[in-house]
Amino acid sequence: MHTLRFRKNLNAFAVAFAALLATFSARADLPEATAKALDKAIASEARPEADRSRDRNRMPVKTLEFFGLKGNMKVIEIFPGGGWYTKLLAPVLADDGQLIVAGGLGKALGFGGILDNEFPARDSVKIVDISDKLSAGERFGQLNMAPTSFGVRNADLVLTFRNMHNLNAAGRAQMLKASLKSLKKGGRLGIIDHTRRHMQDETNENWRRLDPVLVIKEATAAGFRFVDYANLHYRFDDELRYEVGRKSVRGNSDRFTLLFVKP
Repeated sequence: MHTLRFRKNLNAFAVAFAALLATFSARADLPEATAKALDKAIASEARPEADRSRDRNRMPVKTLEFFGLKGNMKVIEIFPGGGWYTKLLAPVLADDGQLIVAGGLGKALGFGGILDNEFPARDSVKIVDISDKLSAGERFGQLNMAPTSFGVRNADLVLTFRNMHNLNAAGRAQMLKASLKSLKKGGRLGIIDHTRRHMQDETNENWRRLDPVLVIKEATAAGFRFVDYANLHYRFDDELRYEVGRKSVRGNSDRFTLLFVKP
């Protein structure tokens, strides 16, 4: 009896493990056409040297592999800022997909790098201005977001890179709600941000960091299902104590990389 039960449990485990491996395999590899388009975008001479110098640190290929990017997707990038990822996503999605960027007109959360610079396929990018939904939060430099819509339906992927910390808790809740509304069933949400020590109170030194457990809690409360995390941007030498703009930390902060799905 015990042997039979053990075999049944072992078989069930084997099936589940095989399915898990298949999921990881499907997520780990970019389609060939997407990979070629991304490689071309990364190698483009139109990219400024300041962007190129961050490739090693930001690892765009592995990051976008983890998020499951495909060239035929409808993708929303929230708060493109200087447009570092926008300049890579736009040419990859120009032919068979669509890139929508959503933000305010200020450079920090807006379109500074998109409006000020030419780059391949810039004209294919749809800009959604939500300036009127953003207002000053309680902390200097942090914003609140009113209930909003990105004006997009059935998106495949929503991405935001190192920007959620710029919103207060209420603003993050609205951003997540708008993201869920924009995605199709099975659509994905990818988040990267600077890591704060778990359960540590917000201070003047760490406010541009976020507790990844808190972000998972907020996203699942908004209706997302947590899928996975990646350690691509883990930095063991970041003590999680200092402002991310300090010279000793800037560009080398520990960053969490989270993936969610709309059920």
